[in-house]
Amino acid sequence: MSYQIILEEEAEQDIDAATAWMAQFSPEKATFWNFDIQDAIDSLQNFPFRCPLAPESETFGTAIRHLIFGKYRILFTVIDETVYVLRVRHSAQDVLRPDE
Repeated sequence: MSYQIILEEEAEQDIDAATAWMAQFSPEKATFWNFDIQDAIDSLQNFPFRCPLAPESETFGTAIRHLIFGKYRILFTVIDETVYVLRVRHSAQDVLRPDE
């Protein structure tokens, strides 16, 4: 079964911000990182349930999963046949709160 991927606006903003930050130090690395994270997100089309529940699941009361990508966590939820990518957070950041 192949799942549809929906990238929420906040997740797009997270990716753009991380890419812009990296580009200050290495534009080439930022470009590769951007392509690679898109590939990681696309991999969720197949077997998204391979990823464990994120700590945020308890706070939000819903099954939020995370895919570890280097130093980043791709936070997503699965509803029916759709994967909703909610946020992309650096692992040094605190757990996502409802007010974010």
